[in-house]
Amino acid sequence: MIKAGILGATGAVGQRFVQLLAEHPWFELTALTASERSAGKKYGEVARWRLDAPLPDSSRDLTVLPTSPEEVDADIVFSALPASIAKEVEPKFAEEGFVVASNASAYRMECDVPLMIPEVNPDHLGLIEIQRDNRNWDGCIVTNPNCTTIMMAITLGPLMRFDIERLYVATMQAVSGAGYEGVASMAILDNVIPYIGGEERKVESEAQKILGTFDGSKVENADFPISASCHRVPVIDGHTEAIWAIMRDNPTPEEVREAFLEFRCVAVKGLPTAPEKSIIVHDAEDRPQPRLDRNAGNGMSVSVGRIREGIRYIAMGHNTIRGAAGASVLNAEFLAKKKMI
Repeated sequence: MIKAGILGATGAVGQRFVQLLAEHPWFELTALTASERSAGKKYGEVARWRLDAPLPDSSRDLTVLPTSPEEVDADIVFSALPASIAKEVEPKFAEEGFVVASNASAYRMECDVPLMIPEVNPDHLGLIEIQRDNRNWDGCIVTNPNCTTIMMAITLGPLMRFDIERLYVATMQAVSGAGYEGVASMAILDNVIPYIGGEERKVESEAQKILGTFDGSKVENADFPISASCHRVPVIDGHTEAIWAIMRDNPTPEEVREAFLEFRCVAVKGLPTAPEKSIIVHDAEDRPQPRLDRNAGNGMSVSVGRIREGIRYIAMGHNTIRGAAGASVLNAEFLAKKKMI
């Protein structure tokens, strides 16, 4: 078993990490960290459990530790830290030899840090050796994308063959993406908020890196422009996206549908968290829907539907599983498969 720790274990994403790792066949959860006010207490005492499942017994009595490399006994740490804290803390763990599987945005766009979706850009893992050489680290940082970016980028993987010229996306994002206290109930109930700070920039820039080409030393970003408009809606979990993909090869809706159906990736075969199908295609005109489809593939599949001339389609996925903790766990499994942990 690989010893695993969680940095920022008491927050919404940290709790999702606890849930996903509690009975994991490859990882043994050995360390949970949080702020100074929680350190020294039992996790069950300080975690205001917010998931629709019981707090795992295996983590309830773990003592919460300070977020410091000297305090953590693990081979890999999963970071659910806020970006401002991750910027300072994650390199300290990497310097000390830890593999850091980060959900934070702090290092996603660094040129020597992989921004990973194993089904889409597995070769970008080659950046790790460059990162270690550049920074003189024994460990490394591997990141997963923003919760909105990842849903879109997974569906674009099989469409790259059609030579994407430009892309437009309008998102309808669940309130859980803002954290437990991120959107006041009186602001979101009976309402749509047509702005999420920093979100559009992340969607536009991260997708270009993910879909870019690794030449052995760096990633050349994808050369098509992306225009995003991001909105918060009164849904608990599940980000929905309306995507317009302009492609030079002018595929038909049926060709796009077949590309989605055929999408498979050998890289994730056999990984415990990998879904049987990364993309699930719905033919019903009113699907996908968050309430019906967010848990597809244990929350790791992205559902698509309404594929129309243009090409226009709807994509939807679980933002705190595939869009956050589950993505980091899948990255870690991929690293383990490559014997990099």
